[in-house]
Amino acid sequence: MSTEPESVRIEVAFAGGPIIAANVAPAGADALEHALASAAQGTHQLDTDDGRVTLVLGRVAYMKRFARDSKVGFGL
Repeated sequence: MSTEPESVRIEVAFAGGPIIAANVAPAGADALEHALASAAQGTHQLDTDDGRVTLVLGRVAYMKRFARDSKVGFGL
């Protein structure tokens, strides 16, 4: 039985200030981290829970990957 989550929460910030937050598959977050770490140029497509996003890699200031799902409110 795998303990890997179905999706992870990430934030991507762009030069100039805009930030997007999304839930993505762990493999999608890994692929984006790899593209950013390798200083790849061009674009990168990222499938999120809300649809596909195309990122211009040269405009990304940082990517934050949350360690665990954080929810507001009460729950078990």
